[in-house]
Amino acid sequence: MRRIRLALLAPLALALTGCGYNTIQKFDEQAQAAKQQIEVQLQRRADLIPNLVNVVKGFAQQEQEVFTKVAAARAGLLGAVKGGDPAQMADANQALTSALGRLMVVAEAYPQLKSDQSFLRLQDELTGTENRIAVSRTDYNGAVQSYNTYIRTFPAVLTAKVTGAKERTYFEVTNASAREVPAVDFSKPAAPKQP
Repeated sequence: MRRIRLALLAPLALALTGCGYNTIQKFDEQAQAAKQQIEVQLQRRADLIPNLVNVVKGFAQQEQEVFTKVAAARAGLLGAVKGGDPAQMADANQALTSALGRLMVVAEAYPQLKSDQSFLRLQDELTGTENRIAVSRTDYNGAVQSYNTYIRTFPAVLTAKVTGAKERTYFEVTNASAREVPAVDFSKPAAPKQP
């Protein structure tokens, strides 16, 4: 009698565990595609930075420290994108946002720069890209939530264990120092360069 029950339950258990395999793969692919979108937008943002810095440099050559920090933050972002770890990408993206905030403060001190069409166009492109990053981040985190939730629920948890499916990491800032708002000191305004 015991063997008969076991013989009947074995195919049922196999069916329950196997039925979630395709869904796990679907959710994993959705999360991977969403992550790729984040990487594309971060790369686009990093590609815009040198042009923006060069335009600002033409007006504010004495702000070398700001330019150096932006370049270092951009390099960190490109390295994180190549690494592919969502947490590192989020931290590097936040560090670049902080450095760009300082660059924009420098730009505020130069009225000619604020009216330069190249600067305004680049600033608009950067803003659009930041919006795309926000949308991509939301899509990715939603896909990760669906995937992680699915592989932790029964019966998919059995299939996940058998196939080695692991939880995915959310795209969120993990570095506490990257979350800090940059300090801006207006006590020594820079003298605008005259063209």
